[in-house]
Amino acid sequence: MRVILFSSRQYDRDTFNEVNAAYGFRLHFQESRLDAETAILAHGYEVVCPFVNDTVDAAVLEKLADGGTRLIALRSAGFNHVDLAAAARLGMTVARVPAYSPHAVAEHAVGMILALNRRLPRAVARTREGDFSLDGLLGFDLYGKTVGVIGTGAIGCTFGRIMAGFGTKLLAYSPPKPADDMLALGARYVPLDELLAESDIVSLHCPLLPDTYHLIDERALARMKRGAMLINTGRGGLVESNALIGALKSGHLGHLGLDVYEEEGGLFFEDHSDSPLQDDVLARLLSFPNVMITAHQAFFTREAMMEIARTTLGNARDWHNGSPSNVVREG
Repeated sequence: MRVILFSSRQYDRDTFNEVNAAYGFRLHFQESRLDAETAILAHGYEVVCPFVNDTVDAAVLEKLADGGTRLIALRSAGFNHVDLAAAARLGMTVARVPAYSPHAVAEHAVGMILALNRRLPRAVARTREGDFSLDGLLGFDLYGKTVGVIGTGAIGCTFGRIMAGFGTKLLAYSPPKPADDMLALGARYVPLDELLAESDIVSLHCPLLPDTYHLIDERALARMKRGAMLINTGRGGLVESNALIGALKSGHLGHLGLDVYEEEGGLFFEDHSDSPLQDDVLARLLSFPNVMITAHQAFFTREAMMEIARTTLGNARDWHNGSPSNVVREG
């Protein structure tokens, strides 16, 4: 069976080739992003494997179907970039990787909290230049602080366990029902406005759906404690990027950590160091000393990459054998 992986890099080659030794599929690695122009490259491939910033809308799916593609094997948990209605209409199956390493993303979120709180990037840069002063590096104890966790699936619960280990108080918001793991940690489920108003740190771990798009907007930011920290390792569209600028300028938002950005397509996962940054909002965010932005790397551990490859190829095998697994359907 022929499988083409779009937006692939050397690390994808390494992990997928290693795992594929047990499957024997014919893998083709394509560095280009999947879109309406590059879809022609998938002609003759039964399985197309897109990544998070590839375009998998109706127009792309129609071209893929014309070329013989029947399975969209996402190598991600999120599927908001796929037109599921169009896929169903075209008779195409969509499968995803529902879980790979919740520890990877949760630990990255915690790392951002620690780095922002203790001003670690600034401190390291100073000492490299011979400046060993402590002015401007004052942080706060995590012990006793209130952490709001929005989204308590596998990643949110893992994050909650880590933060509970620091001695923090946990608030949670995650419709439609509480998670037993969070309740066991002593977390209290509250309405979103209450979570925002009471939390010293707010961390986003929910999927991007129509009702979570711009969940954190100007109004939500205004509800947060003055000086609070916001962390997003979920999906870029959860946060209204433009609203962040005003909240940072006024000092109402004390710290910001982003591993995802709503306009990251065409930017993240690529090297643009030789050209001016064209995204004015992102450039402005990068200018704030209390902001840390990483390029969608929270998932990027060896354990997670291997599990993504195993699940993705396993999904392709199951589909080929007539028993598709991890299928995503509209609604």
